[in-house]
Amino acid sequence: MKRMLVLVAITLLCGIAVRIYAAQQAPPAPPLWAFPVAPQGAGQRGAPAPPDDGSPKHVPNSTVALTLAQVRDTYNIPDWHPDNHPAAPDIVTHGRRPNVVSCGYCHLPNGQGRPENASVAGLPKEYILQQMADFKSGARKSSESRLGPINLMINIAKAATDEEVKAAAEYFSSFKLKPWIRVVETATVPKTRIAGGMYAPLEGTEKEPIGNRVIEVPENLEQTELRDSGSGFVAYVPVGSIKKGEALAVKGQCAVCHGGDLRGLGPVPGIAGRSPDQMGRQLWDMKYGTRNGVWTQLMKPVVKDMTEEDLVSITAYLASRTP
Repeated sequence: MKRMLVLVAITLLCGIAVRIYAAQQAPPAPPLWAFPVAPQGAGQRGAPAPPDDGSPKHVPNSTVALTLAQVRDTYNIPDWHPDNHPAAPDIVTHGRRPNVVSCGYCHLPNGQGRPENASVAGLPKEYILQQMADFKSGARKSSESRLGPINLMINIAKAATDEEVKAAAEYFSSFKLKPWIRVVETATVPKTRIAGGMYAPLEGTEKEPIGNRVIEVPENLEQTELRDSGSGFVAYVPVGSIKKGEALAVKGQCAVCHGGDLRGLGPVPGIAGRSPDQMGRQLWDMKYGTRNGVWTQLMKPVVKDMTEEDLVSITAYLASRTP
């Protein structure tokens, strides 16, 4: 009987030890500022989408008129400014039913993108092809499994043909990223809600401390909701973070691979002027192993000891640079 009790005690202790070890090895929860997921029960938008009343909508500097139903058609993208990008292949403007949503719907027809996905304008063709292959193989995933945009990308990569991926890569790599994000150092930020995988300011003027976060919101929410490729974003960052980020970039020798101006070098992508939310997700995913792949391994030593405060500072600095 005594021996039996000893064996039970040992088993319980071993089980506790295993659970403690697993908890110690599990990565921390990803930062909400870079991985925005709407509260449970609120859906991905965090607020109900307005119904389509059939009336034509307009955006500044455009003669195009579209209804909300047309704006929300993922297989016939709303192109408010057809003159601000080259002629696009069919996969960018219309996709292919039923599983390949048009590239230009999420990334916009000029490739400028939004915080919940990525700016793809000016990325090297080889880089885009490799990322699509990584999505398809499972080498590139997200630390937050509930994020809709990356799950959509994984499904698209699995369904798209090599010819479709090549056409999109050649298109987006053929022109440069334009200045798109205004970076503001501040101690307080507008209160926000999560809207479709990104942050949107609440109505009113109420503010809150920024803390150790980057808060990236549309310059004009109405235009962004209409998927206006001419309306950019503002990124609020902590006071002093840009200078700290510059020191980290120098220490990490970012320029060796990404070029002296951080605008890319050969197949290595430019990182200047891109969304801090998107850049923050990639650095975090590389650090904790949910993003892998051929070139990702080169980043492992750079991100290994990066803290969340470092992540805020380096993304603030990169976003502040001219693309």
